[in-house]
Amino acid sequence: MASTILIADDDRGIRTVLTQALARVGYEVRTTGTAATLWRWVSDGQGDLVITDVVMPDENGLDLIPRIRKLRPDLRVVVMSAHSTLMTAVKATERGAFEYLPKPFDLKELVNVVRRALTEPHPQERQPELEAEEGGGQLPLIGRSPAMQDIYRVLARLMGTDLTVMIAGESGTGKELVARALHDYGKRRNGPFVAVNMAAIPRELIESELFGHEKGAFTGATNRGIGRFEQAEGGTLFLDEIGDMPPDAQTRLLRVLQQGEYTSVGGRGAIRTDVRIVAATHHDLRQLIRQGRFREDLFYRLNVVPVRLPPLRERSEDIPALVQHFLAQAIKEGLPAKRLDSAAIERLRRHRWPGNVRELENLVRRLAALYAQEEIDAQIVEAELSEAHPIETGGTTVVAEDESFGSSIERHLRGYFAAHGDGLPAPGLHDRVVREVERPLIALTLALTRGNQVKAAELLGINRNTLRKKIRELDIPVVRGLR
Repeated sequence: MASTILIADDDRGIRTVLTQALARVGYEVRTTGTAATLWRWVSDGQGDLVITDVVMPDENGLDLIPRIRKLRPDLRVVVMSAHSTLMTAVKATERGAFEYLPKPFDLKELVNVVRRALTEPHPQERQPELEAEEGGGQLPLIGRSPAMQDIYRVLARLMGTDLTVMIAGESGTGKELVARALHDYGKRRNGPFVAVNMAAIPRELIESELFGHEKGAFTGATNRGIGRFEQAEGGTLFLDEIGDMPPDAQTRLLRVLQQGEYTSVGGRGAIRTDVRIVAATHHDLRQLIRQGRFREDLFYRLNVVPVRLPPLRERSEDIPALVQHFLAQAIKEGLPAKRLDSAAIERLRRHRWPGNVRELENLVRRLAALYAQEEIDAQIVEAELSEAHPIETGGTTVVAEDESFGSSIERHLRGYFAAHGDGLPAPGLHDRVVREVERPLIALTLALTRGNQVKAAELLGINRNTLRKKIRELDIPVVRGLR
């Protein structure tokens, strides 16, 4: 006999489209516009699968799921919603929905979900339900673009697990927000969340920072130091910019992931640890592996579940919602209420956003703080964008012919500060900037001299031993057979 699908949605057009699509592939379909009728059918033992909207006139569809699970544990529920946020996906998953589909959805995808729901075996255990109020506090992620909906569904499935997650994305896309969402709505939400940025810590101190150190372990270690693993015990450790981790620390981290224990710097006994690892990077780690700068075995230990965050330019349809969110935050911080006209929003959507969501947030804060008018127009937005990105053509920055090297660096740094730190340098930025300037300078010089280190040192104005030391410290690949 054909399976019967029960559909609840207050939109008559949605009910008609779903009925036609499912009937074409052989299912019996019953539809209603109210939660009460759906619950009566379920209570009477009708239906083999439920498809329900979230917002209905008499009851929230999510609130039906626990009751359905209690009355008929084997009756699966598919949730669909036009109010598609991370919290909707999390609540649907945690309350026991088989799948969550944001509107508008692809009918082929819906039919595939129905087939899976009717044929896949039921798991032995169900995830615990989270008590999370959508109206209480800030949403951790904003956006209803297809790219963000995919992320919401992936994150919702990961909330009840301890799987290691690797978040990839450009700077400013919200990698730490994703890590915090995994923690705040996951199994370890009652434990600590500890974040550490590998790029902001001097390389010689990373191992002590992560694993702690014993008194007397090195010069200046006058007391025992607690590492980030110990601080995060029972919770989540977020390792940001993991691609900047030096080789020795990579080896020690691999041992933690393999054996669940580590040794502090200067210590002798192994320390057991219970933390969930979430890592993030803006680098192409596979490229770093090919260059010998990142361990392949560590990559596969960290990359259990990869999550890619799209840059803002790939989801420009989310910009209006992000702007409203940041304007509301500005009001809470004591700044005057503002609004952007449609032309201003359209100008924001055309921008390339090299600093991604963080750059947009900083821009909105400046607009709220610096301008007296209540409505911000496109001319003001254009002026602010021109100030942050003074010469931009087709997304490519053009340097004036008479611009000095120092002026060029200053311009790039101003743009970097504006995009990444409220106009101020980030902690530890000096070492990072020096490294990022030195490494391409030496690598390019070596390439131009075809790996001749004597010639490269002469051109750079440093002695050969210093060059060798820099090559080693900066992990610069060298052409073999040339000195």
